[in-house]
Amino acid sequence: MAKAVLQIEKERLVHSPTLNTVLMVENLLKDSGELLSVAEIKRRLPKKVMHQTLLQILDYLQISGKILIGTKGVLWVFSERKELDRLIRRGTEV
Repeated sequence: MAKAVLQIEKERLVHSPTLNTVLMVENLLKDSGELLSVAEIKRRLPKKVMHQTLLQILDYLQISGKILIGTKGVLWVFSERKELDRLIRRGTEV
């Protein structure tokens, strides 16, 4: 009985990506500047990442407003604050 309970608890534990892995994916998407498929992201990453882990990272990045996920791929859309500041300085006040 105790073995069955331990097995159920192990199945409920979900592996979370490390911060380094999240940053690695984030930097790849930010620097690419183009629409990438999930398969292409996996190919371009410097280290191998499990498919489920990559999907978790992409979900997080989408929820945080940094990427858009569409039928054709993933696109970085987040604007850094320094870039926003530059655009504000060039803009016209109304």
